[in-house]
Amino acid sequence: MRAVVQTSYGPPVQITVQDIAAPALKPGHVRLRVHAVGFGFPDALMVAGKYQVKPEVPYTPGSEVAGVVTEVASDVNDIKPGARVLAMAGQGGLAEECIAPAHSIIPLPDSMNMAAAAGFLVNYGTTYHALVQRANIQPGETLLVLGAAGGVGLTAIEIGKALGARVLAAASTPEKLELAKKHGADAVFNYTQDTIKAKVMEFTGDKGIDVAYDPVGADFAEQVVRSMAWNGRYLVIGFAGGKIPAIPLNLPLLKGCSLVGVFWGAHTRKEPPVHAANLKALFELFESGKIKPHVTELAGLERFTEALEVLNTRRSTGKVVIRVASDN
Repeated sequence: MRAVVQTSYGPPVQITVQDIAAPALKPGHVRLRVHAVGFGFPDALMVAGKYQVKPEVPYTPGSEVAGVVTEVASDVNDIKPGARVLAMAGQGGLAEECIAPAHSIIPLPDSMNMAAAAGFLVNYGTTYHALVQRANIQPGETLLVLGAAGGVGLTAIEIGKALGARVLAAASTPEKLELAKKHGADAVFNYTQDTIKAKVMEFTGDKGIDVAYDPVGADFAEQVVRSMAWNGRYLVIGFAGGKIPAIPLNLPLLKGCSLVGVFWGAHTRKEPPVHAANLKALFELFESGKIKPHVTELAGLERFTEALEVLNTRRSTGKVVIRVASDN
């Protein structure tokens, strides 16, 4: 089978598309014919050797896989060949076939195509967990979303609106701001040009923001914390800005606000019943049309390097999805 194979972390990183043997089916696992693979900022960090997990090379990247089950291990009884599914494979997704743990398999509704499915689980799962469990956001509260046209940013706009929040979206280009408005943002601004606190106070009538959703970090983080309302919750989502910020701790003290970490992967392992309930709620929102995955779709395994480039230069909108098979 054909697969993306990383042989070195570099520099420069060595990655090629190769013909390799199909992986062996292990107990408790299923084999998938891969249709589409979601690729996000954590995947780019992993390829660069800068993520919490550093797989031993050679390995095939890609963890968020949409495809069709072709084979199940003898000890797997509740999944059948032919099922359209989404899976967290861990690695090995950027290939014509991959092996995934049976416990990670999620059946897909007929209404969700493979590209949308590949961009669904991590981004929407992260955001729903962030806004519901970590922030306990309430109807009528204000939500600031940074990186609003990115993979998680658009999901924060959609889920925030579905939960009754007023959403202020911040992005870095006019095109991204327009996309944020199309996904439901009540107001938008360019956070690379405008002063964050001034825009927040204008939007909130000088109250400050109730919930901040920040996947960017860098020098913007402190500006956001300075814009929080009393009892506000600043959600630490990630650091796409390339720098982990240092927040002066007198700010949350003076403002009575909270800095709240969001680690979706750990949440799914430590709180599986809550994760299952979140997935059920997300699929209901999808079926009702309240969330509509927006993807930057690239066709072919060979476009893996292009996916890395658009992520690292922050030119993508929505989730980057690499299409492996041509059908839905």
